[in-house]
Amino acid sequence: MRHITLAAILIAATNLQAHAENLDEHTYKNYVDKSGNISLPSDVRKTWSHLGSWIVGDKKSPGYGFHDVYTQPEVVDIYRKTSEFPDGAVLVKEIRTVEEGAQTTGLAQWAGETSVWFVMVKDKKNRFKGNSNWAEGWGWALYEAKDPKVNVSKGFQATCMGCHIPAKETSVWEEYNPAKQGAEHYAMYGRKFGKSLCHAWGASPLYLLGKYYLGV
Repeated sequence: MRHITLAAILIAATNLQAHAENLDEHTYKNYVDKSGNISLPSDVRKTWSHLGSWIVGDKKSPGYGFHDVYTQPEVVDIYRKTSEFPDGAVLVKEIRTVEEGAQTTGLAQWAGETSVWFVMVKDKKNRFKGNSNWAEGWGWALYEAKDPKVNVSKGFQATCMGCHIPAKETSVWEEYNPAKQGAEHYAMYGRKFGKSLCHAWGASPLYLLGKYYLGV
Protein backbone atom coordinates (compact mmCIF):
# COMPACT_ATOMS: atom_id res chain seq x y z
CA MET A 1 0.00 0.00 0.00
CA ARG A 2 2.89 2.31 0.83
CA HIS A 3 4.50 1.66 -2.56
CA ILE A 4 1.23 2.47 -4.33
CA THR A 5 0.87 5.74 -2.41
CA LEU A 6 4.45 6.77 -3.17
CA ALA A 7 3.95 5.93 -6.85
CA ALA A 8 0.79 8.03 -6.93
CA ILE A 9 2.62 11.00 -5.37
CA LEU A 10 5.44 10.71 -7.89
CA ILE A 11 3.01 10.53 -10.81
CA ALA A 12 1.10 13.56 -9.52
CA ALA A 13 4.34 15.53 -9.10
CA THR A 14 5.46 14.58 -12.62
CA ASN A 15 2.12 15.59 -14.09
CA LEU A 16 2.24 18.91 -12.23
CA GLN A 17 5.73 19.64 -13.54
CA ALA A 18 4.68 18.79 -17.11
CA HIS A 19 1.62 20.97 -16.68
CA ALA A 20 3.81 23.90 -15.63
CA GLU A 21 6.26 23.36 -18.49
CA ASN A 22 3.46 23.28 -21.06
CA LEU A 23 2.03 26.48 -19.57
CA ASP A 24 5.39 28.24 -19.83
CA GLU A 25 5.79 27.26 -23.48
CA HIS A 26 2.23 28.18 -24.41
CA THR A 27 2.32 31.59 -22.76
CA TYR A 28 5.58 32.73 -24.29
CA LYS A 29 4.49 31.49 -27.69
CA ASN A 30 1.00 33.01 -27.77
CA TYR A 31 1.01 36.08 -25.50
CA VAL A 32 4.61 37.35 -25.46
CA ASP A 33 6.89 37.92 -28.44
CA LYS A 34 10.68 37.63 -28.51
CA SER A 35 11.11 41.28 -27.55
CA GLY A 36 8.86 41.00 -24.52
CA ASN A 37 5.82 42.69 -26.01
CA ILE A 38 2.68 41.36 -24.33
CA SER A 39 -0.60 40.88 -26.18
CA LEU A 40 -4.08 40.91 -24.65
CA PRO A 41 -5.55 37.36 -24.46
CA SER A 42 -8.98 37.05 -26.03
CA ASP A 43 -12.13 35.38 -24.68
CA VAL A 44 -10.87 35.15 -21.10
CA ARG A 45 -14.45 35.38 -19.84
CA LYS A 46 -15.42 32.24 -21.75
CA THR A 47 -12.41 29.95 -21.37
CA TRP A 48 -10.34 31.11 -18.35
CA SER A 49 -10.97 30.76 -14.62
CA HIS A 50 -12.56 33.70 -12.84
CA LEU A 51 -10.59 34.47 -9.67
CA GLY A 52 -12.80 37.16 -8.20
CA SER A 53 -14.66 40.45 -8.53
CA TRP A 54 -14.91 43.68 -6.59
CA ILE A 55 -16.02 47.25 -7.10
CA VAL A 56 -14.18 50.48 -6.41
CA GLY A 57 -17.06 52.87 -5.83
CA ASP A 58 -15.13 56.10 -5.30
CA LYS A 59 -15.52 58.09 -8.52
CA LYS A 60 -12.38 60.07 -7.73
CA SER A 61 -10.26 56.95 -7.42
CA PRO A 62 -8.08 55.94 -10.41
CA GLY A 63 -9.39 52.40 -9.91
CA TYR A 64 -13.07 53.37 -10.10
CA GLY A 65 -15.14 50.61 -11.68
CA PHE A 66 -16.02 46.91 -11.59
CA HIS A 67 -12.92 44.70 -11.40
CA ASP A 68 -12.81 41.08 -12.58
CA VAL A 69 -9.64 38.94 -12.57
CA TYR A 70 -9.04 35.87 -14.75
CA THR A 71 -6.25 33.34 -15.23
CA GLN A 72 -5.66 30.09 -17.12
CA PRO A 73 -7.40 27.05 -15.53
CA GLU A 74 -4.08 25.21 -15.17
CA VAL A 75 -2.68 28.11 -13.13
CA VAL A 76 -5.43 27.55 -10.58
CA ASP A 77 -4.56 23.85 -10.34
CA ILE A 78 -0.85 24.55 -9.87
CA TYR A 79 -1.38 27.37 -7.37
CA ARG A 80 -3.62 25.20 -5.20
CA LYS A 81 -0.84 22.62 -4.94
CA THR A 82 2.19 24.93 -4.62
CA SER A 83 0.80 28.27 -3.32
CA GLU A 84 2.85 29.94 -6.06
CA PHE A 85 2.13 31.35 -9.50
CA PRO A 86 4.04 29.23 -12.03
CA ASP A 87 6.24 30.58 -14.78
CA GLY A 88 3.96 31.58 -17.64
CA ALA A 89 0.92 32.34 -15.51
CA VAL A 90 -1.15 35.18 -16.96
CA LEU A 91 -3.47 37.38 -14.91
CA VAL A 92 -5.98 39.57 -16.71
CA LYS A 93 -7.87 42.23 -14.78
CA GLU A 94 -10.80 43.73 -16.65
CA ILE A 95 -12.23 47.02 -15.38
CA ARG A 96 -15.71 48.00 -16.49
CA THR A 97 -17.69 51.16 -15.91
CA VAL A 98 -20.25 51.38 -13.11
CA GLU A 99 -23.88 51.74 -14.15
CA GLU A 100 -26.62 52.49 -11.65
CA GLY A 101 -30.30 53.21 -11.50
CA ALA A 102 -33.58 52.44 -9.83
CA GLN A 103 -34.81 48.85 -10.25
CA THR A 104 -37.80 46.97 -8.84
CA THR A 105 -35.59 45.83 -5.94
CA GLY A 106 -34.31 49.35 -5.29
CA LEU A 107 -31.27 51.38 -6.34
CA ALA A 108 -28.85 49.04 -8.09
CA GLN A 109 -25.35 49.09 -9.56
CA TRP A 110 -24.01 46.85 -12.32
CA ALA A 111 -21.05 46.54 -14.66
CA GLY A 112 -21.16 48.50 -17.90
CA GLU A 113 -18.74 48.58 -20.81
CA THR A 114 -15.07 47.60 -20.49
CA SER A 115 -12.74 50.57 -20.04
CA VAL A 116 -9.30 48.94 -19.58
CA TRP A 117 -7.51 45.63 -19.14
CA PHE A 118 -4.40 45.04 -17.04
CA VAL A 119 -2.27 42.02 -17.96
CA MET A 120 0.47 40.43 -15.85
CA VAL A 121 2.70 37.59 -17.04
CA LYS A 122 4.81 35.58 -14.57
CA ASP A 123 8.49 35.48 -15.51
CA LYS A 124 10.75 33.39 -13.28
CA LYS A 125 13.67 33.43 -15.73
CA ASN A 126 14.24 37.19 -15.99
CA ARG A 127 13.88 36.95 -19.76
CA PHE A 128 13.67 40.63 -20.72
CA LYS A 129 16.35 42.58 -18.87
CA GLY A 130 16.22 46.27 -19.64
CA ASN A 131 12.56 46.17 -20.75
CA SER A 132 10.71 48.66 -18.52
CA ASN A 133 7.51 46.58 -18.69
CA TRP A 134 9.22 43.62 -17.02
CA ALA A 135 10.03 43.92 -13.33
CA GLU A 136 9.62 42.15 -9.97
CA GLY A 137 9.26 38.78 -11.72
CA TRP A 138 6.32 39.86 -13.89
CA GLY A 139 5.55 41.39 -17.25
CA TRP A 140 3.13 44.33 -17.13
CA ALA A 141 0.72 45.68 -19.75
CA LEU A 142 -2.25 48.03 -19.96
CA TYR A 143 -4.83 48.15 -22.73
CA GLU A 144 -7.64 50.62 -23.34
CA ALA A 145 -10.96 49.60 -24.85
CA LYS A 146 -10.58 52.11 -27.69
CA ASP A 147 -7.58 50.17 -29.03
CA PRO A 148 -7.02 46.80 -27.28
CA LYS A 149 -4.07 45.92 -29.51
CA VAL A 150 -1.80 48.66 -28.15
CA ASN A 151 -0.04 48.37 -24.79
CA VAL A 152 -0.19 51.91 -23.37
CA SER A 153 1.86 51.08 -20.28
CA LYS A 154 4.86 53.39 -19.87
CA GLY A 155 6.65 50.80 -17.78
CA PHE A 156 6.28 49.17 -14.38
CA GLN A 157 7.69 52.13 -12.45
CA ALA A 158 5.56 54.77 -14.19
CA THR A 159 2.27 52.95 -14.75
CA CYS A 160 1.96 49.95 -12.46
CA MET A 161 3.99 50.38 -9.30
CA GLY A 162 1.51 52.74 -7.65
CA CYS A 163 -1.01 49.91 -7.23
CA HIS A 164 1.33 46.94 -7.33
CA ILE A 165 4.01 47.75 -4.78
CA PRO A 166 5.56 44.32 -4.18
CA ALA A 167 4.40 42.76 -0.91
CA LYS A 168 7.05 42.63 1.79
CA GLU A 169 7.13 40.40 4.86
CA THR A 170 5.45 43.15 6.86
CA SER A 171 2.48 43.39 4.51
CA VAL A 172 -0.79 42.32 6.12
CA TRP A 173 -4.17 41.84 4.46
CA GLU A 174 -7.42 42.47 6.32
CA GLU A 175 -10.59 40.43 6.08
CA TYR A 176 -13.17 39.02 8.44
CA ASN A 177 -15.38 36.14 7.38
CA PRO A 178 -17.56 34.72 10.20
CA ALA A 179 -17.86 31.43 8.31
CA LYS A 180 -14.17 30.72 8.84
CA GLN A 181 -12.94 29.04 12.00
CA GLY A 182 -9.70 28.84 14.00
CA ALA A 183 -6.48 29.31 12.04
CA GLU A 184 -8.46 30.09 8.87
CA HIS A 185 -9.11 33.56 10.30
CA TYR A 186 -5.42 34.44 10.13
CA ALA A 187 -4.15 32.66 7.00
CA MET A 188 -4.14 34.26 3.56
CA TYR A 189 -2.36 33.58 0.25
CA GLY A 190 -0.35 30.70 1.69
CA ARG A 191 0.89 32.66 4.71
CA LYS A 192 -0.12 31.29 8.12
CA PHE A 193 -0.48 34.74 9.66
CA GLY A 194 -0.97 36.84 6.54
CA LYS A 195 -4.18 38.49 7.68
CA SER A 196 -5.11 41.04 10.34
CA LEU A 197 -8.39 41.25 12.25
CA CYS A 198 -7.62 44.59 13.89
CA HIS A 199 -10.24 46.60 12.02
CA ALA A 200 -12.85 43.90 12.47
CA TRP A 201 -12.27 43.91 16.24
CA GLY A 202 -11.89 47.70 16.33
CA ALA A 203 -15.29 48.18 14.70
CA SER A 204 -17.11 45.71 16.97
CA PRO A 205 -17.92 48.23 19.79
CA LEU A 206 -19.78 50.38 17.27
CA TYR A 207 -21.80 47.35 16.16
CA LEU A 208 -22.54 46.23 19.74
CA LEU A 209 -23.55 49.71 20.92
CA GLY A 210 -25.88 50.11 17.96
CA LYS A 211 -27.50 46.71 18.33
CA TYR A 212 -27.82 46.31 22.11
CA TYR A 213 -28.11 49.92 23.37
CA LEU A 214 -29.71 51.80 20.52
CA GLY A 215 -31.75 48.92 19.13
CA VAL A 216 -30.73 49.44 15.49
